[in-house]
Amino acid sequence: MRNLTFAFFFALISSLSFGQKKEVTYQLSSHILDVSKGMPARGVIIKLEKFDEKTKVWSFVEDKVTDKNGRVPDFLSNDKSNLGIYKLTYMTSDYFKKINEESFYPWIEVVFQLKDSEHYHVPITLSAYGYSTYRGN
Repeated sequence: MRNLTFAFFFALISSLSFGQKKEVTYQLSSHILDVSKGMPARGVIIKLEKFDEKTKVWSFVEDKVTDKNGRVPDFLSNDKSNLGIYKLTYMTSDYFKKINEESFYPWIEVVFQLKDSEHYHVPITLSAYGYSTYRGN
């Protein structure tokens, strides 16, 4: 009986997280690759908005800036449901101005729908006069 009580107590203590933070995970990420340079597009502002299907209005969620690898890994924390229609707006004009290059698109909007709790990756390949997007992983 003593060994069983000790095993139960040890299992209980092992399952507790004394002051440890739960790791935050995110449902949405993005990446921009400047295909004309073969390099990530760093320093690009990406704005995230959500569409309200009842009011037909977009509401601001947050904006982030791509890192040195052209990535934003942390849109939409997984601590709540994120189902719905979203729009990522890539502010490309400022990026091209910084690198002294003319461009055709002042910004790029990509609209997509989250239908489940899976991770969604929305990358774009970019040049001054074109872009492409797809659902990545």
